[in-house]
Amino acid sequence: MGTAVVWEGNIGSAPEFKEFPNGNKDPRRLCRLNVYFDNPVPKGDGYEDRGGFWANVEIWHANAEQYASLYQKGMRVVVQGRAIMDTWTNAEGEEQSALKVQASRVGILPHRIEQVVLGQSSNPSRQGTGQTPRASGGPQRSTDQDFDDDIPL
Repeated sequence: MGTAVVWEGNIGSAPEFKEFPNGNKDPRRLCRLNVYFDNPVPKGDGYEDRGGFWANVEIWHANAEQYASLYQKGMRVVVQGRAIMDTWTNAEGEEQSALKVQASRVGILPHRIEQVVLGQSSNPSRQGTGQTPRASGGPQRSTDQDFDDDIPL
């Protein structure tokens, strides 16, 4: 068990996708991000980083491959999950350890993003109905209006 965290930082390298066999079940899928969690402190007309650190962020999810193609080096993200100490033995037989985050959510923050383009929904219950399901049980509204797919931020 780890410590619950919500940290903000920048992705430092291209995301990594891995797939692991899981017996007769669907394979387990992992998207790994290398994130620099900074500690910005206001200084003059800018900010100074005081004491940031790097940590691997693991997202175990059926859609991990899609996530790996979505996240990019340099993106600003907010990570929610559990911080744990990962330990292993290296090739020389020495014990190694590093902090990692097992993420439950990784949100993309709008810094330096120029536009967002939405694809078709992969949820078959939403296709062709013209309506968006609502959890509240209230009235549903039509989404048949023609919206521009290129939404600038």
